[in-house]
Amino acid sequence: MYKKFSESATKNCYPQLITSTMPVISNQIYYLRPMHYVTVEGLTKSYGEKPLFRDISFHIEEGDKIALVALNGTGKSTLLRILCGKDVPDEGKVWIHKEVTVVMLEQQADFDLNRSILANIFAYDHPVLNAIKEYEQLTDEGREPDAGVLAAAIAKMDELGAWHFDAKVKQILGKLNIHHLDQLMGTLSGGQLKRVALAKVLIDIGFEHKHTLLIMDEPTNHLDVSMIEWLESYLNQENVTLLLVTHDRYFLDSVCNEIIELDQQQLFIYKGDYENYLEKKAAREESDKASVEKARNQYRKELEWMRRQPKARTTKAKSRIDAFYDVKEKASVRLEKQQLELNVKMTRLGGKILELKKVYKSYGNLHILKGFDYTFKKGERIGIVGRNGVGKSTFLDMLLGIEQPDSGKVNVGDTVVFGYYSQQGLVLQEDMRIIEFVKNIAEYFPLADGTRVSAAQFLQLFLFPPEKQYTYVSKLSGGEKRRLHLLSILFRNPNFLVLDEPTNDLDLPTLSILEDFLQEYQGCIIIVSHDRYFMDKLVDHLFVFEGDGVVRDFPGNYTQYREWEKEESRSTTKQSALPADNTNVAKADTAAAGKPRKLSYKEKRELELLEQEMTKLEAEKKSIDDKLAAGSLPYEELEPLTRRVGEVMALLDEKGMRWLELSELEG
Repeated sequence: MYKKFSESATKNCYPQLITSTMPVISNQIYYLRPMHYVTVEGLTKSYGEKPLFRDISFHIEEGDKIALVALNGTGKSTLLRILCGKDVPDEGKVWIHKEVTVVMLEQQADFDLNRSILANIFAYDHPVLNAIKEYEQLTDEGREPDAGVLAAAIAKMDELGAWHFDAKVKQILGKLNIHHLDQLMGTLSGGQLKRVALAKVLIDIGFEHKHTLLIMDEPTNHLDVSMIEWLESYLNQENVTLLLVTHDRYFLDSVCNEIIELDQQQLFIYKGDYENYLEKKAAREESDKASVEKARNQYRKELEWMRRQPKARTTKAKSRIDAFYDVKEKASVRLEKQQLELNVKMTRLGGKILELKKVYKSYGNLHILKGFDYTFKKGERIGIVGRNGVGKSTFLDMLLGIEQPDSGKVNVGDTVVFGYYSQQGLVLQEDMRIIEFVKNIAEYFPLADGTRVSAAQFLQLFLFPPEKQYTYVSKLSGGEKRRLHLLSILFRNPNFLVLDEPTNDLDLPTLSILEDFLQEYQGCIIIVSHDRYFMDKLVDHLFVFEGDGVVRDFPGNYTQYREWEKEESRSTTKQSALPADNTNVAKADTAAAGKPRKLSYKEKRELELLEQEMTKLEAEKKSIDDKLAAGSLPYEELEPLTRRVGEVMALLDEKGMRWLELSELEG
């Protein structure tokens, strides 16, 4: 969008202007600037006596992709809910442009559990959505639709021009592994519900909303790594303005270009990636520390003067008294930087740790292990990866004796003390205060040098300050409960840690502390996690669950595994593209592989439509390129055309890949 400002006014407001292409006409300059989406001014919110944030302000422009970072329980989710109108501030204003639609992915989605997946995804009434819903119901897996009814549904799709959006719906549902759309929501697991919620949000923003602010609260929870990588790519291709909370630092770096942090009720803005944020935050904390020390020195001097009880008879004396209280407030700031380091004194691990011999495990037709053998060594750090549903959590349960193998042996050494962090979370018999809960485990944590750390000190290390320690556990946020659960596992001082998705719902400051703790940890560690950054930092090698009972032992971290996997995929593609040296061999290979499956009617129709759409997009791209190359466009037409050519190229890439997939199947 173009706005016109006087030259003097704009120098201060928009220093990033592009002067080389902007003519000066009668002392007026035309500036290309994105549409202004949101203004937040002086926002304050408390719960009871607990302030979450105070007098915070920020702006969101079209195209911004912002990550919101803060400790659990300090107001991240509350701020997101205020922005989408589901909560109200105590003070301050939120202005949202009238053309902007706000769509939010919450951690707990509100679904009608008695209705199907399809009915929940297409929950509101619109002719295009109704046509797609009808067509998808008819062509869902395992159905044999009536030919006449199907023909009528296809005719309606043609009439409404709904095929392009239907293709996008198919892509979203397929990539998130959502099938059997007639299944009732009440029968789904927590992870499946989260994926359906994500699909609904992505479908909503792709439908008729030209200007959308997408708000996402932990979008990568319950997604496997291939889904996370696809979501990264999807959000980068789509023309969407984004505000998200995430603990996945690779996802954050891939998607976001700005970080805003809530810290001690204030808001700080950092442009750039996560590493830049850490550097700038460290510099800010050093500056804050110096300012507080300076204020404390000044406070001591002013306090002596105040104790002499000056009488405020002069303006100068009264002014100094007022200034004293300002200095006192600055000097009273608590720097919450916890310097405690733990050199853990663990129970000694003996020579025999954990041994699996010829272990088999299946659930019906689902094979988890087929003759798995492994002997664990001291200090091993193993990451477990694989798509959802291949048995990673079941494998952990067998190590811990919760599940028994169908055959084979799992031998655990006498000196092994397991610490198991499960996805189930914290379970209490009755509500109690945080400090009581930890002291019920132990009063002190032993260190290697013979000293001990109290329960209160250990709580402080994991970001529970003294005033928070007497809060009831039931009053904690979901993320704070996860942090307390993790702390309670570590405080038991195990020598073999089994961590099942430990990063879900944890904030970034807690993750940083956990990583520091685990890097110094001398025992064995097994981690199941979709957090690639976390895995890369901590594990030595991987157990890759490839499905059908196959487990690959890969020597390296997760990034190295993905690079190896992509290289293997490229090699396989090149090999399959080579001409066969012998016709008989080629025939034998084809016979061995079985007959290639035929395209379904639905896929044939999709292939035809893809060819038509790609032809139209190529023509549109050429038309836009010609207009841009002419150099005679007025400014008000340049910005939308530039944006559209990017969208067209992304659509061509997306449709071209799908066309190739279907063409290969067709043979």
